[in-house]
Amino acid sequence: MAAKHAPKTASKTGAKPTAAAKKKVSSSRHDGARPSAPIEIPKPLSIEERTALLESRLQTANPEFLKQYRDNLDMSWIYHDSAIEGTVYTFQELRTAIDPEAGALVDSSLQPICEEIRRNREALDYIRDFATKKRLPVTVDVIKKIYLILHPEEGDIKTVRYRKDIPQHRLYFHEYAAPDKITYKVRQVVDWLNDPETKKTRSPVRLAARAHYDLLRVFPFSNDSGKVARLFLNLLLLRSGFPPAIIHSTERQRYYEALKGSSASMTQIVQEAIDNNLASVEKLLAQHEGLGQIPIPK
Repeated sequence: MAAKHAPKTASKTGAKPTAAAKKKVSSSRHDGARPSAPIEIPKPLSIEERTALLESRLQTANPEFLKQYRDNLDMSWIYHDSAIEGTVYTFQELRTAIDPEAGALVDSSLQPICEEIRRNREALDYIRDFATKKRLPVTVDVIKKIYLILHPEEGDIKTVRYRKDIPQHRLYFHEYAAPDKITYKVRQVVDWLNDPETKKTRSPVRLAARAHYDLLRVFPFSNDSGKVARLFLNLLLLRSGFPPAIIHSTERQRYYEALKGSSASMTQIVQEAIDNNLASVEKLLAQHEGLGQIPIPK
């Protein structure tokens, strides 16, 4: 006799999945699709932080490396800054002036050149030292002192004289201040620099670059106004915890053009010089720490 109803069987499509199967399906659906935690990109170090880090690394270097580094830095600085003025020193002249052992055997014909280089280095030492004395005010006398280190024959702070004419044959072709306006305009640069509002509204780089730009457009001295203005620029940078802005000799024409243009162009040149200096020192330290040696700059 036939059954009234056939027994129900579970079909493949109608069967309920087990808990394990559910877990497996759920897992397979989300594998590879789950968002990963965002990768945190380190915040770039500021110029001040990079400078402080480099200084701490230099402090751990051995004395021999440190002396060689300082000598090479000064030779490079003096070389490029002088080349901006049209004076190109040879490596032999720089080494003879900087290295006491080499200087002991200096040829008499090199003596005047070596003396120029040594005075330039003395000026570098002065701005480095003054930069550490943050309680001392930046005054007009600081500018005069830088000039007198380069030109001791000019007397002293009280007797030093500003430019009395506008030279016809010159390297710089931007407009100079009239001689009778120099005293007022140099004072104006320093007063602007020390104004609290100036410091509040400008970064140290912008402030230093603008002070340098304004001072060089005054062009206070007959000789080496460019060197004095760049040394003054770097005194302000060092005082703010920044590295020096050593403007490369290959930037000479661009530098001259900036003086005929806007202060913003000069700020850009100064910023690039700082960045290049930091990158060079970072590379130098990496080589030293990795190989235990220091290459001689060209």
